[in-house]
Amino acid sequence: MAPYSRIYHQDKSSRETGVLFEDDAQTVDSDLTTDRFQLKRAEKRRLPLVWRNIILFALVHLAALYGLHSIFTRAKLATTLFAAGLYIIGMLGVTAGAHRLWAHRTYKAKWPLRLLLVIFNTIAFQDAVYHWARDHRVHHKYSETDADPHNATRGFFFSHVGWLLCKKHPDIKEKGRGLDLSDLRADPILMFQRKHYYILMPLACFVLPTVIPMVYWNETLASSWFVATMFRWCFQLNMTWLVNSAAHKFGNRPYDKTMNPTQNAFVSAFTFGEGWHNYHHAFPWDYKTAEWGCYSLNITTAFIDLFAKIGWAYDLKTVAPDVIQRRVLRTGDGSHELWGWGDKDLTAEDARNVLLVDKSR
Repeated sequence: MAPYSRIYHQDKSSRETGVLFEDDAQTVDSDLTTDRFQLKRAEKRRLPLVWRNIILFALVHLAALYGLHSIFTRAKLATTLFAAGLYIIGMLGVTAGAHRLWAHRTYKAKWPLRLLLVIFNTIAFQDAVYHWARDHRVHHKYSETDADPHNATRGFFFSHVGWLLCKKHPDIKEKGRGLDLSDLRADPILMFQRKHYYILMPLACFVLPTVIPMVYWNETLASSWFVATMFRWCFQLNMTWLVNSAAHKFGNRPYDKTMNPTQNAFVSAFTFGEGWHNYHHAFPWDYKTAEWGCYSLNITTAFIDLFAKIGWAYDLKTVAPDVIQRRVLRTGDGSHELWGWGDKDLTAEDARNVLLVDKSR
């Protein structure tokens, strides 16, 4: 790359294309004043592959396919239900924990809930919360640039899994070092997980899920390993990755048509509410990651609301309807009635609850 174009690239990648917290907003409807559409790009470069990761993920997916076959041929029903239960708690560890609590600070949690979410998150094995939240914050502040770990402008495959099969772009590391992560470092539960992750994670994600079916209902080692462990983990990974790929490509953009993220009900169903992605990138500090809390496609919101009722979750943040309305009218693609306020499926309970910021009081 010529020196001038490299300097131009660095200038472009250094400019933020998204907000992370409510204080980052520069307009009355919580947007940036920069033209993010002109900044979204990917440097044309040969991606340096990491063959160790390629081989490992290939083996993981082959094992998961065998596990899927085992569900219908030899595994006990209890093992399949156990795998489903682990999927649920693992997903909540990512969505309610790493994502909504720690990456975006959309609500606060007392230590028993933080401990529970860290346990759930460790079962999911998607890296320690500290590193997950750091990379996710970079993703929001520099969305769809080379500083975005899973830059969707590189295509569906890259944003789904390809980003894990090659070395990170230098911009990702540079921007990650520039983030303020003091709030994460101040949480002793997160720091304990980070310090002991490679002891805790194998036990929580692989060893115990394999041993428990063998001990408690006499499942075979093969079915325990391939169904409760490998299929469950691989399926969860792919459903989470769909937020980065499918929910950045397929769906409507009722809140901001200049963003790649979309509203995707399919992704929301399997990720417990994370597929309402156009709204989430427009207003990332809303604990619901959606305009209103339909529990059927946003189980994570139901989970947080439950713990708010007992006082373990508090200071729940949401966005005022007038702010949303301004954004919809200014930048939306005209499909807002499908997903937002005024939807024919909006229940009376949703209408009452959507404006409450702290449901523990």
